Amino acid sequence: MLERIRLWVKQRRAGALGSHDPAHLSTPKLAGDQKLSECRLIVLDLETTGFHPGKDHVIAIGAVAITGKVIHLDDQFDLILRRPELDISETVLIHGIGPEALTQGHETEDALLHLLEWMDGDPILAYHSAFDQRFLEKALRQSLGYSQNHTWIDVAELLPAIFPDAKTGGRGLDNWADFFNLEVSERHHAAADALVTAELTLIALNKAQKNGACTLSELSTKLHYYRRLQRMHRF
Repeated sequence: MLERIRLWVKQRRAGALGSHDPAHLSTPKLAGDQKLSECRLIVLDLETTGFHPGKDHVIAIGAVAITGKVIHLDDQFDLILRRPELDISETVLIHGIGPEALTQGHETEDALLHLLEWMDGDPILAYHSAFDQRFLEKALRQSLGYSQNHTWIDVAELLPAIFPDAKTGGRGLDNWADFFNLEVSERHHAAADALVTAELTLIALNKAQKNGACTLSELSTKLHYYRRLQRMHRF
């Protein structure tokens, strides 16, 4: 896998490839009959220059894989992108990524190619996934011309859907981490946030299986009903 990435990078830098060929990448997997106890899931977190996908950009990517309901620390992704031209003055105090780190980071195209290959088309989970999805899809489209739709699951929806009676005191990642007594090593660091999100995901998946949701399709159905209930409660 890594050898193929290195070959692509070498060819791109040599000008051998005019554009990235999505045919070399795995087709994104739909939420079907994959067993939660066996399938591989990607838990992802991004750091960005701001909160608006239209004008802001991804500057760091952190992700970890869950396979067979186990977080594999040897199967993770943690890169800062090389974006020295970006203004991070308004957000550097949040994510701690300064101009020097952006100058020494990985080339954006190389990093995104590596990410796509590493993800292997597996479903992606994130906390408030719509935010990460919009930013990642924009980066993939602009840098690689890549526009395939991946399966996304929002952990911020998953947790209250599985634990409807939990008294967390709020809807944030920290609220749920505190509720389950999880230790958060570092906030607003992509890899650290991805790891605590993965730990919360495992807790939710274990509970979901006990409640009868044993496949990705059944989990998606449960989330669908949760969203319907939320919409009904708004009226």
